[in-house]
Amino acid sequence: MTVQDPNVVSTSGAGSTADSTRAARVVRSVDHPTDGVTVVSVGGEIDMLTAPELRADVLGRLDGGSTLVLDMSGVSFLGSAGLAVLVEASQHAQRRGTAFRVVAVERAVIRPLAATGLGEVFSVHGSVDEALAAVRAGDPSAG
Repeated sequence: MTVQDPNVVSTSGAGSTADSTRAARVVRSVDHPTDGVTVVSVGGEIDMLTAPELRADVLGRLDGGSTLVLDMSGVSFLGSAGLAVLVEASQHAQRRGTAFRVVAVERAVIRPLAATGLGEVFSVHGSVDEALAAVRAGDPSAG
């Protein structure tokens, strides 16, 4: 008997329905708690299949000039493609003179950030409230 995990993405054909369904669930919600601040909550697995959608969403919001808080509390896996999106977003924000903050509480996110040293590159917070407090305080360590 063969049992298939519904969370496994089929690799037999590019652009399959499973691929697009999985990618569409990366960004779970967008909130604007105060003027000039956008909180994007993401979840699931951030890997080579889902990172392009996250990249487009995050960079598009940074182009709008708003401070971006990326809440990754619901992320269960952060691969190298996801790390690349975070680095690019941080650089994009710096070029535009806006703030980019990451909320990381799960080991699946904290561990790759620590292992690569990226936790020191941009502002990482333990909650959205902490990130918003840093925004209000004008924390210069955030990039």
